[in-house]
Amino acid sequence: MAKQKSLTVLIEQDEDGYFVATVPALRSCYTQAKTLPTLRKRITEVIKLCLEHESPGHHRFVAVERVEIS
Repeated sequence: MAKQKSLTVLIEQDEDGYFVATVPALRSCYTQAKTLPTLRKRITEVIKLCLEHESPGHHRFVAVERVEIS
């Protein structure tokens, strides 16, 4: 039985309304979709594909902050 992994996924919404998911621990691991349910399905598939080619880095989620710049 394969060991289960837990990875942080960042989800943002772009200016066109698409949801964009990225996985910081895996290089070039990202996808987009018009709805959150579709995005969740797609990012799970992309993570599995990325894990076939690389091991996740040792990233530990700390925080999300918004910085205002004038």
